[in-house]
Amino acid sequence: MTKIFTRYGDGTPAELSSAELMQDLEAGTEDAADRGKIPPLSKEELKHLFDIFASSCKFVSVDRGNEVILSYDAATLKIRRVGVAVDRIQALQIYEKIMGADTMELCHVDYSFKPLKPIVTMEQPVLEQALLSTHIPLFYGAMPNLGLYSQPDGPFPNPAELMPAGKIREAQESYAQTVSEAVRDIVFVAGAMYESGADGINIDTVGAAGDADFLAALLATQELKKRYPDICIEMGMAGEFVIGMHGELTYDGVRLAGLYPHDQLKLAQKAGVTIFGPVVNTNTTESSPWNVARATTFIKAAGKIAAIPMHPNMGMGVGGVPVNDHPPADIVSRASKAMVEICRLDGL
Repeated sequence: MTKIFTRYGDGTPAELSSAELMQDLEAGTEDAADRGKIPPLSKEELKHLFDIFASSCKFVSVDRGNEVILSYDAATLKIRRVGVAVDRIQALQIYEKIMGADTMELCHVDYSFKPLKPIVTMEQPVLEQALLSTHIPLFYGAMPNLGLYSQPDGPFPNPAELMPAGKIREAQESYAQTVSEAVRDIVFVAGAMYESGADGINIDTVGAAGDADFLAALLATQELKKRYPDICIEMGMAGEFVIGMHGELTYDGVRLAGLYPHDQLKLAQKAGVTIFGPVVNTNTTESSPWNVARATTFIKAAGKIAAIPMHPNMGMGVGGVPVNDHPPADIVSRASKAMVEICRLDGL
């Protein structure tokens, strides 16, 4: 019996029979449907996924005319990560002139808004020079990263120390205090870079520190849209599920803990987000077909209700892409093709 080459969620090679491939696709979509309380993929969509993964081609792509926009987070860092030692502006030129990127993002090596605040005046001229050296839309991005606001790095008591000690209310109060500080920092840095000419602001890896992290991003977006009505804000999530580190925080009357991508999207739209980047985490112990079927199920549900452009995250460890510093192109291309052809989205 002919075996189909694929991989596990960590990138390890694997082989599946046709029956095993379809079984994994069905299990993946059912897992997402059960967790998110959303419809699973249809039989036709599962058959389409089957054909994508059964292809003998090492690299697959969408049909001509079905291409989508690509946006990048931390772009200027990733060139160095693969061993190309160039300046940030040169990295942006490589993305644009060699790799044909649709958009780009300038960022600092410390990819968080809090440490950027005292050096923003040094980031502004770098952005201005980058704008003079490139043509396509240039974002400036960083993370809310509420972990930096807790002791010993920040001024507030550390919830990770308070909660194990049974001081739940004190931990919640600390989380709530970090939100207001983070909002001020995000608005300050994003406003300064937007006034210096940035075509957009990327608030990235949102929710990494839980529901307080998500709340800070939503409130900062809301404030930025009040100050700059035409500002473009891309919000990229950190995970498929908002972890309730506080547990009782709300936005617009909706509790943030426990929200999956389709519900995260609703709040992002209300806050004024321009482009939403949902995330679905990759399970390293399951096959890539299982992971891609699961990811497309979540993203399809969000796309059905989206009133703003969606750019699902397709990096290492999200969107069905293997958890690997150098994700294999065979699975990256299959996951990307599946997202574009099954989900209603505008970019990746």
